[in-house]
Amino acid sequence: MSAFGGGVRTMIGLELRQRVRGVAWYVLLGVFFVVLLIVTALATMSSAFSGNSSALVYSVVTYVVLLMVTLVSPALSGGSINSDRDAATLAPVQVTLLSTAQIVWGKFFAAWITGLAFLVTAAPFMIFAAILGAGRGADSTVRYGTYASTAALADPGNPGIGALTVLCSLAVLVIEVGVIAAIGVGLSGIISRPVLSVVTTYLVVAALSIGTLIAFGLGGTAFSSTATSTNRSIEWDEETGQPTTDPPTCGEWTTYEYQAPRFDRVWWVLSANPYVILADATPLKFDANGQPVDLFSQISSGVRLTQKAPELAQTYDDCANYNEFSAQDYPTTEEQVAGTVPSWFLGLGIHVLLALGALWWAITRTRTPARRLPKGTRIA
Repeated sequence: MSAFGGGVRTMIGLELRQRVRGVAWYVLLGVFFVVLLIVTALATMSSAFSGNSSALVYSVVTYVVLLMVTLVSPALSGGSINSDRDAATLAPVQVTLLSTAQIVWGKFFAAWITGLAFLVTAAPFMIFAAILGAGRGADSTVRYGTYASTAALADPGNPGIGALTVLCSLAVLVIEVGVIAAIGVGLSGIISRPVLSVVTTYLVVAALSIGTLIAFGLGGTAFSSTATSTNRSIEWDEETGQPTTDPPTCGEWTTYEYQAPRFDRVWWVLSANPYVILADATPLKFDANGQPVDLFSQISSGVRLTQKAPELAQTYDDCANYNEFSAQDYPTTEEQVAGTVPSWFLGLGIHVLLALGALWWAITRTRTPARRLPKGTRIA
């Protein structure tokens, strides 16, 4: 095991020295820094002027970091192996004492470390956003799931993000950077052409990010069920906007059928979405009115609500509700989410399996001596 680890460390050193020499990497870091600076400034000003919770700033910045990483990482890892094969620099490494597994794993860890450098660049902005969102409102109730606490601080109505939210979001970012690096390195060993492997890596990331949303929408519509709605309305005066009589005159009962999408049957598709994983892995947090306080909780609540089956027989009676309106008829988001389950662990499991599968396949395709190579593959 120590010999294996020593070979991996040697390969990591070789890869990192090559990457540090390149100018493109520093240009990407600079662009990454500037974009985050602009986003953080705009999010902070928007929060100050609109009166929204400053906890929202941290979630917005974190999501932009994840977006930028998913755009940059495939380009850094998608040509790790096949580009060396095209440049005739892979064969000299393969004839050393380094095994194929050490070469592939070394390239993976080097790509992971390179991706983590972008998180280090983003650290000042995330720290600033975390400090900005650390304050809680004066005498405001902050709920973590079913637990509630009251804080009396200087910023009314601003529930803080909490240390657990920061730790969970950072852990997901680190893991997702590793997953994308593994998929990119794996595909670079499976596909012979560097450009094609980079494009394929982007397609895999797009399939997880956008493809899951498309599959969720189409799947929910495809598995729709017939629902019925029965309602009765009040007769209104079109000019005054008031009921025509006092007490109001009720119209006739009407019933109609429609197709209700069954997203509760395909909600699990969204568990593989990296943005859903990031949101769902952080603690659900609601304000005193039972509404989400940050982007994490908004997305996680929306996804969890899709687990509930729609009511296929609904009745609306405006006459009965006219004089008996009650806020209890409209449950808060916190009340609606109660009873649902998180899905982030399922999504992370899928991502890790994809990453390990890609690396294993790359090792089998890169191993020498090779019995058969794709047409046009350079070996020396």
